Parts: sequence; C-alpha cells; structure tokens
Amino acid sequence: MKIGIIGAGNIGGALTRRLRALGYDVSVANSRGPQTLADLAAETGASAVTVEQAARDRDLVVVTIPQKSIPELPRDLFAQAGAAIVVDTGNYYSQRDGRIEEIEQGTPESVWVSRRLGRPVVKAFNNIRAQHLLEHGKPAGTPGRIALPVAGDDEAAKSTVLALVDELGFDPVDAGALAESWRQQPGTPVYGADLDADGVRAALAAATR
Repeated sequence: MKIGIIGAGNIGGALTRRLRALGYDVSVANSRGPQTLADLAAETGASAVTVEQAARDRDLVVVTIPQKSIPELPRDLFAQAGAAIVVDTGNYYSQRDGRIEEIEQGTPESVWVSRRLGRPVVKAFNNIRAQHLLEHGKPAGTPGRIALPVAGDDEAAKSTVLALVDELGFDPVDAGALAESWRQQPGTPVYGADLDADGVRAALAAATR
C-alpha cells in the first residue's frame, strides 16, 4: 500500500517513522516544502514531496494538520486521488485554530473536515499522544494493549484503517459512523487515555456532548 502523509508534525512524524518501519511506501509533505523534510526523509527512507504529490497516486492519504490549515489546502487536492482512502487525525483547539463556528455549534470535527475536503474521511489516530503512537505499539494479544477508535461511513475504507491500526501495534475499535466521531474528540473519556479495547468501548459509550 502506498501512503501519503500531509503534515509532518508530531503525529505525522510518528506515522512516517512507524509506517516506514513496517515497509510501506510513504510520501510525506508539509506546508513549507520538501526541502524542509530532508532530515526526516534521510532518517526513514520516506519520500519528501509537495502536498499535491502526497495526495496523488496513493492508496491512503493521512491528513494530519491543524484544523485552521484545512481551508488552506488546494481546493483540487484530491481531484487526481482516485479511490484513495483519506484519514483525518485532527483535533480542534479554538485557542490554536481560532473559532470555527460550525464545530462550535456541534458539527463533529471530522465531519467538518470531510466537507472542507470534499471527500469522505476516516477519523483515526487523534486520541493518542504522538510519543505513545511511536513507542507503545505491541503485538496482538498482549495484555493491556492500547486500543484506538476508528470512525467512518465507508465500511471498506474503515476496515482498511482498522487493519492498519492493528499492524501498527494497537487494538482497533470500530467507533461507528463519522457523525459519532465526536465521542473521540478532545475532552471525552477516550481522549489521551491509553485504554484497552474494552475500555475504549466503555469510554465511547460514556461520552457526552
């Protein structure tokens, strides 16, 4: 599977390192240009590319940038992306992103992202600390293995992401439709909690808007 990563911050960097360690063909981009990613590319063997290239001819594209930067992405970013699965890892923080009225009024963050991108998205990797994503993956069956929720409307796309979560060393938990992804946003019981699969399911169920 060929994977593009848009955003090379904490989560984007962790995913680049882990996915390359698993042998995936990874292209990574940021807003400042490929030349600023030379060190990450040299370390991991990932290809440093432009944002447009990261979304082109990929099987899966991870968008891992601040919410305020979503509208700044090229409007036709996914015009040549074919059937690529798009994963959103983002979280909304008004102190960083400014006030986004739709989200403030209750639209789940990833529903807003999906509308902005004009593509279905799968919500994943947003509730775990980057260092834990990098270092705390364990083989399947390990007691206390951290579980991660994955929400989305396209069952086939979600299944691919669930399998990827497992391969990265975490128990995947189907968190339902994208409209329910508010249950894994900041401030909910599952956010940053490093729970096992049963704990994640209980935390998702206990979330209140």
